[in-house]
Amino acid sequence: MQYTPQDLKQVMSSGLLSFPLTDFDAHGDFDAKGYAARLEWLAPYGATALFAAGGTGEFFSLTGEEYPGIIQTAVDTCRGKVPIIAGAGGPTRFAIQCAQAAEKAGAHGILLLPHYLTEAGQEGLIAHVEAVCKSVQFGVIVYNRNVCKLTPESLAILADRCPNLIGFKDGVGDIEAMSSIYMRMGDRFAYLGGLPTAEVYAAAYKALGTPVYSSAVFNFIPKTAMQFYEAVRTDDMATQHRLLRQFFMPYLAIRNKTQGYAVSIVKAGAALVGHPAGPVRPPLSDLKPAEMEQLKALIDQLGPQ
Repeated sequence: MQYTPQDLKQVMSSGLLSFPLTDFDAHGDFDAKGYAARLEWLAPYGATALFAAGGTGEFFSLTGEEYPGIIQTAVDTCRGKVPIIAGAGGPTRFAIQCAQAAEKAGAHGILLLPHYLTEAGQEGLIAHVEAVCKSVQFGVIVYNRNVCKLTPESLAILADRCPNLIGFKDGVGDIEAMSSIYMRMGDRFAYLGGLPTAEVYAAAYKALGTPVYSSAVFNFIPKTAMQFYEAVRTDDMATQHRLLRQFFMPYLAIRNKTQGYAVSIVKAGAALVGHPAGPVRPPLSDLKPAEMEQLKALIDQLGPQ
């Protein structure tokens, strides 16, 4: 089933989202069979949509040759089960190649990740996002993070020029900026919380008008991730605080030991629960044995998933 941009906006307006890991074999090559098995495992847990080849899926390390096959595997595996939104990003022309490949593969939309490395003014960022949006017909969600930080004024311009720009994901964490964007744009966009380990910020973002977020830990503790989302949805602060104390804050202590561990720790968690996705690709590095033991203890006390 193909989604119109407005269909995608509706999907993005409620529920828990997640970014599946991308499976690599021992040589670091894409493992399509392992990836399909991962998606089949995760699909029934109740995520509203899965983002193939997103940040947690190591989009930044994928080649242009690999990318279409990864998206096609996700679409074929999850057809009729859960919508697939593809990650796309990097230089404008490469982002367009990814977006068009994702649309051809039958994905339901894209998350436009930052262009990476070089800084750019608002005029250039607008031109970049507009070019990608106009290269496809399906829905686009822009990811505000790192070198791509759009102002409310820029988003208003893009909203006028690009009807298929239907979502805004925040990975900056600037409350004032987020409030300004929400007040300016209102219901023109679906809004997603997208900071690493988004559960820590979920209640605050809900208060800002952003009740939807993406969960990385869904990759290895899907039952707990859904339990936490339900606690956020129903304003069950007791459950939120219990899980934050019991799991998320100690988890952050491990994650923050090394830059890039926000992805590495998720792959470590998947391996510990019996769904290994292989090593991370350089420049990321895998967790150390002692850190794996610490993570295992945190997962074990949550009980069966």
